[in-house]
Amino acid sequence: MSLALTKAAWDHPPTAVGYRRLVIRRAGWVLSLGGPPLIAFACIDHVPHAGLACALITLLAAPLLPWVIIAYFRRHRVKAILRAYPWCEWPCRHPVRPPGSPATIAIPFREDFTATLRILPFPIALAQLENDHPDRIWFAGDPRFGGVVSPVGGHYPVRVVPHTPRREECGGEGFDLARRVGLVRASGKATRT
Repeated sequence: MSLALTKAAWDHPPTAVGYRRLVIRRAGWVLSLGGPPLIAFACIDHVPHAGLACALITLLAAPLLPWVIIAYFRRHRVKAILRAYPWCEWPCRHPVRPPGSPATIAIPFREDFTATLRILPFPIALAQLENDHPDRIWFAGDPRFGGVVSPVGGHYPVRVVPHTPRREECGGEGFDLARRVGLVRASGKATRT
């Protein structure tokens, strides 16, 4: 059984601070991958071999840049979830994963339903982030479609989606709210970003 901690997760002050750090972190990703190619491109006519440097930097940054740009703009979904759902504290497991596989977290929401949720956009070891309770997690969202998790305290909000995508029945309790904040599509399939 979980304990609802506030009316909405956003009402918890460390959550708003954690969200601001998330925005800064994601903006830093975009600038660190997008800035060097732009600077090198601007120097093409002024610095010898700048064209070669621009091409090399662009080749290195190009594969990840779309992902970090998407992550930057999808931060609004995290904010919508935090404003709509309360933090609830749950027991959790951090399954061991092979290197290179997605980070997951298992939360037993009911006796007959344990959700395995994938941490987005990049793997994060939540159990090791300023976490005095690695066997507990704060969750805001709908267990069927995902939401936002944080180590106990709400200071590091991270988006999670179902590890195995599935389609749920449209309608029912909580479906309209989940659709409004972007957890689920009209078809009943959970969003993956």
